[in-house]
Amino acid sequence: MTEERMEVKCPVCGREMEISKVGVLYGAVAGKPRGTSTYKEKTYYFDSKACKKEFDESPEKFIKG
Repeated sequence: MTEERMEVKCPVCGREMEISKVGVLYGAVAGKPRGTSTYKEKTYYFDSKACKKEFDESPEKFIKG
């Protein structure tokens, strides 16, 4: 069985990453992201701890529309 994967983009630096859909369903990120944050009921993925920290300090700066 092939594991389904999906592409996500770090909202801070724009780097694309690949994550496991199964991992997302069960609360585990099996791909390359280094961290996650939830803001207004949406999960955001980050390629570094620095990007996550910057987002957490000012999420509205990185969310479009």
